Amino acid sequence: MKPSQFHSNRQAYNWLIYDNGDKWILAYARFYKGVLVDLGCGNAPYKEFFLQYAQKYVGVDWTNSLHNFKADVVSNLNEKIDLVDAYADTVVSFSVLEHLCEPQLFLNESYRVLKDGGTMILGVPWMWQVHEAPHDYFRYTPYGLKYLFEKAGYKDIHVQPTSGFFTMWFLKMNYFSLRFIKGSSLRRKATRFLLLPFWYIAQKLAPWLDSLHRGWSLESAGYFVIAKKEKKSV
Repeated sequence: MKPSQFHSNRQAYNWLIYDNGDKWILAYARFYKGVLVDLGCGNAPYKEFFLQYAQKYVGVDWTNSLHNFKADVVSNLNEKIDLVDAYADTVVSFSVLEHLCEPQLFLNESYRVLKDGGTMILGVPWMWQVHEAPHDYFRYTPYGLKYLFEKAGYKDIHVQPTSGFFTMWFLKMNYFSLRFIKGSSLRRKATRFLLLPFWYIAQKLAPWLDSLHRGWSLESAGYFVIAKKEKKSV
């Protein structure tokens, strides 16, 4: 089972962003174990995927989320999270940090609920449009992410870019092209039909063009972070 099922439609304008997310979520599969807590789970789209590896999945979110709500624990992620200390073996959080007005408190709390020796995996956008307004507060460079994680107490912090300039640029162009799909039902269908080849070719070309670009990681669509909570010496 792949982490995301959204990108299965190759006629969509944005399947590449889901492919990129899948790539890195799958790459970290060896860290999903024990009790896995998904902070900002929304409608819990990854639950069944994570349960292939972890023994227990716990989704945490708050009722102000714009997504269909399927959390096991209701908690405002800008405040103290309603979980006990050292509860989770693994903490994950995808496309959430940019929507929090207290990101440092959130990372501090993720550290608190994580067991010693546990792992946190977080994904965030970088060069991306404002979304879910007005609750879209920040964008993070690799250096900013590392700083926030270090301040929370994390060690062995690795920041992974998800794409390069061309993936980011083509995806943004595809999103922009949606503005032309308007008018009558017939016109919308015809416009979409005309845009389909552009959407598909752009998303197929983008990863290859990224591979030819030396500074590809500096203009990523987003980043993943993997970090550890150190084991205390006995």
